[in-house]
Amino acid sequence: MSTKNDKLYIYALEIFFACGISFGSQSVHFDNINTWLVIVARYVVYNLIIKGIHELSVIGYNHFQTRSKLDTNKILNQSKIFLIIFAASISILVYSKQRIFDEGFLLFFIGYLIAKYPEIEQISSSINYGTGMACSFFEGYLVHIIPSDGAKFVGFEENINIYEAKQGVIFPVKKLFIIITKSLYCPPDLKQFNKKNKQLPYLEACQVSEQSLEDVEKDVAGVKNRTYRNSAYKIYRPGLPPVYLAAECATPLHTLHRVLERRALYPELLNIDTQEIVSDFCAMLRSIISKSSDCRDKCELIYYDDKDPNLNLADILLEKIRELEPDFENIITTEPR
Repeated sequence: MSTKNDKLYIYALEIFFACGISFGSQSVHFDNINTWLVIVARYVVYNLIIKGIHELSVIGYNHFQTRSKLDTNKILNQSKIFLIIFAASISILVYSKQRIFDEGFLLFFIGYLIAKYPEIEQISSSINYGTGMACSFFEGYLVHIIPSDGAKFVGFEENINIYEAKQGVIFPVKKLFIIITKSLYCPPDLKQFNKKNKQLPYLEACQVSEQSLEDVEKDVAGVKNRTYRNSAYKIYRPGLPPVYLAAECATPLHTLHRVLERRALYPELLNIDTQEIVSDFCAMLRSIISKSSDCRDKCELIYYDDKDPNLNLADILLEKIRELEPDFENIITTEPR
């Protein structure tokens, strides 16, 4: 990872090369400083517009992946210096009575896109945090608790069937709901996300005697009989029967949240963009699950902005259940098998 000092050294080298080219070129003249200033200001405007288009595209894509609410204050704070430089460059052009755009902008933009294309084709030698955590979560956890191993474990869906038969209840959607929170915080009990208003739907873990699905035990990485467990929850609704589901938070993001609470121990992570990590994690995990014949259609990622006081996790889960199974109200009132 490049530190701030590394970036400053590289920036200084780039300035050195720019100055060398300027002073060494016989076609460059310094007689008219104002002309130089106007040309530089115009190219700064071009560069910042193109950079802005790129950043807006990234934000839009990340928003699509996580379905999260845009944090405009954060975006403006991160863009403050760029906006100041952009405004100053525009002012120079306006003061000099120069056009902000000329026919060169389109060609400049096309040249940028052509030069950038190899970066898309180039395979990175490293992976980012979000992508790496998604792969680890899938291979280190989901592949152990979702598919049947053909021997001791029957698979997640059949595990729910067993739970239903034992407890006399019905899960309208037999999927594992994986909660992705904006803050990365993952409480020990999802009921901590409930609102104080009990007229709203709210989550509770099932009673101790019926709290978890059947344990999954496997020998993994030298650990004998490692245990994996999924919790069953109820969504209580005023005047309506409860809705059963299997839900939990994404533990890698919980670990990252704990790391960021101890930033003094991890200075290398001081300036990471957590929302970019969340977006990468969601995008990669969805991609992996969709490609896996064992896990496809058996997990559902739920993005929850836990910083928004107007959002209620139980309502979000009910909305997703209704989307996945429109007839769920009739299903849960049917006599258990």
